[in-house]
Amino acid sequence: MILLIDNYDSFSYNLVQLAGGINSDIRVVRNDELTVEEIEALNPSHIILSPGPGYPKDAGVCEDVVRKLAGKSPILGVCLGHQGICEVYGAEICHARQLMHGKKSHIQIDNTFSIFRGLPQQIDAARYHSLIARKETMSTQLQVIAEDELGEVMAVKHKDYDVYGVQFHPESILTPMGHVILENFLEL
Repeated sequence: MILLIDNYDSFSYNLVQLAGGINSDIRVVRNDELTVEEIEALNPSHIILSPGPGYPKDAGVCEDVVRKLAGKSPILGVCLGHQGICEVYGAEICHARQLMHGKKSHIQIDNTFSIFRGLPQQIDAARYHSLIARKETMSTQLQVIAEDELGEVMAVKHKDYDVYGVQFHPESILTPMGHVILENFLEL
């Protein structure tokens, strides 16, 4: 079962629809509905941390899920979920140089990583955020695997675990190859 942790965001159900089209065994819980122990007891095959408003430290159980379940289930953080992963591993979350709400960017990806398998080295992706993980504060536990035109962090992978974060929105119509990213993640 795929578990999607909803950070009270309308984009969560776009992710549910995209992931559910790949694997219909999906459950959605709000970020304050279950404890990390209850989530672990569900034994999800994959965990998706949804986008949402505000700062990642305020996103309910999400950061504890990363701390305690990394290495047990593959984890994908999207937007706020990505920022939470970065923050757990020591990155500073700060305001981006440019506000990106409903804008498409050219993202340079390292397509040698599993979630980007089969994609070109540059993809178009939708962005809806004002916060970003500051690259200069990125932990050595995380590898930066995608950047935007300004060199801001657009995706990370944990060096030892199947823990990925993407700042952009793979579920958006402005991310034409987003379904490939979700398919690749769900194959981990």
